[in-house]
Amino acid sequence: MTTVATRNDRHPAGAADEVGTVHGDPVAAFSLPVPAGVPRRLAVGWLLLGLGSLVGAGVFAILLVLSRTPYLDRHFPWIDFFHTALVVHVDLSVLVWFLAFAGVFWSLNPVRRGRSWGWAALAVATAGTLIMAGSPFLGAAQPLMSNYVPVLQDPLFLSGLILFAAGVAIQVALSLCCAQPIGVLASGAGALRFGINTAAIAAAIALLAFALSYLSTPPDLLGRAYFEQLFWGGGHVLQYTHTQLMLVAWLWLAAGGRVRLPLSPRVVLALFAWGLLWVFLTPVAYLAYSPASVQFHRFFLWLMAFGGSLAAVPIALAVLYGVATAAAAPLLGAPQRAALLSSVLLFGVGGILGLLIHGNNVTVPAHYHGCIVAVTLAFMGMTYELLPRLGFRTPTPRAAHWQPYLYGGGELLHIAGLAWAGGYGVSRKVAGAAQGLHGWQENAAMGLMGVGGLVAVAGGILFLVVCFAALHRPRSPAHASGAQPRSPGAPVPDLKAH
Repeated sequence: MTTVATRNDRHPAGAADEVGTVHGDPVAAFSLPVPAGVPRRLAVGWLLLGLGSLVGAGVFAILLVLSRTPYLDRHFPWIDFFHTALVVHVDLSVLVWFLAFAGVFWSLNPVRRGRSWGWAALAVATAGTLIMAGSPFLGAAQPLMSNYVPVLQDPLFLSGLILFAAGVAIQVALSLCCAQPIGVLASGAGALRFGINTAAIAAAIALLAFALSYLSTPPDLLGRAYFEQLFWGGGHVLQYTHTQLMLVAWLWLAAGGRVRLPLSPRVVLALFAWGLLWVFLTPVAYLAYSPASVQFHRFFLWLMAFGGSLAAVPIALAVLYGVATAAAAPLLGAPQRAALLSSVLLFGVGGILGLLIHGNNVTVPAHYHGCIVAVTLAFMGMTYELLPRLGFRTPTPRAAHWQPYLYGGGELLHIAGLAWAGGYGVSRKVAGAAQGLHGWQENAAMGLMGVGGLVAVAGGILFLVVCFAALHRPRSPAHASGAQPRSPGAPVPDLKAH
């Protein structure tokens, strides 16, 4: 069964989901109505937190790229600066940005009660983010490049990290207790709600894994080894949250970009269920192995390889088919389609590079940069889709259309340079002379990395400029009255259902 992207006519009174028909069969669009009132304002709050984290990350990203670019790296001789900047950049651009956007999705799956807890979650997470971002300027140092959650071994930074985690934990608990039901009949909207709910379940299990690791990690273990063991299990499980929400974004962006997908809601429900199924194996790892053992580490690598990544393949293929067979989209629908296509391609490249990893070299960051940027591009596209539906102006069409290609293209060059340099054994997580760039090949590869990184930074800055321009423009009378502007391909929401 082939799903239709959208339909402009309303349901009968009281219906919450939009439906269309293909060959006489009713199918639901992969899109959700944006609720009014507190859920919408909470979604805006989480979105602003995510955008603010990208602003902070961008400042450090420019310095990071320059510190690893040949002939420019000599101006950044202090390695401690590189690692401190890298810790803050990664935590803001990945941990905070991804989980803040998860807060957007969870807020749009409206809760029936406990909304004061939603504000508390946002406030606590925001306070934690501000402390983490400001801690280096207040003397926090001792960077430790642990996987998934790098840290500054400083009480101020760690207190900010704990506060942020507490805010996310409150939001996850609220989402699990009070989320909108998916409905009895399989529908596109129900499939998206199910995907959002599975992401909350994965986040809850990730928090449980962090707690189990904390309880089982010897207190006398010091430095990076301690945090590596602390974050390994939960960090892997948290990737399922990001992947499930990326798939939600792909489906929603296909609707916004008028891309018809050869997928039924039932198939999508099954794929989301497959991605979640593997998360429930997490306690097995803690019961069977010590968190310090090689088997424990390999267990989670195996879990990621056969879980969420495989669930993404059918949806990615459906997206590529839908984009290839779609008619030319009007400019207003192009940003969603551009972000969708760029995200799918980067995720595929990142996955392929993961199969080529041999040793601890820069092929490793090439792999995870591809996957991380794929999630970021999906969330960027969702920002363009949601801004007018949250009561703000539609982003500038031409700039919003080209921004995903600029950002995604720059990151493609960035990871290509890293993969090329990885073939020559260039070490990861080092800068300057420590990289060991001896031949012209290594210098050319890292030069390509630097050029691509700077192009990607330009794309990231353009995204923020486009978003903040839309946020700061005066609202139209329709916005002020609470009417929801509709992006092309987006269904007309029924506010009575909420």
